[in-house]
Amino acid sequence: MEKSSYKLEVKIGQVYRHFKGNYYFVENVAYHSETQERMVIYKGLYPRDDNHSLFVRPENMFLEEIPERPDNITGQKTRFALVTNLNIDYTKNVH
Repeated sequence: MEKSSYKLEVKIGQVYRHFKGNYYFVENVAYHSETQERMVIYKGLYPRDDNHSLFVRPENMFLEEIPERPDNITGQKTRFALVTNLNIDYTKNVH
């Protein structure tokens, strides 16, 4: 079977769920100044003990497939998965 040439791209302004269960809002995409690699800027939608809320990760890592692992409580196939059926509008509190 031939591999698809379609490139996945993160959707800015959308909520994604991490395979460990937490939700994140994608703020934007930035470009690494040296390599031009696309970097996802995203914000946690949950309180953290360390008060960190804004993160950056290479887009290919953000959307990568993950192997089966015991801490994958969602059962999803990718590190982050687009959430399309929110029961609560988490984006209302994102600034």
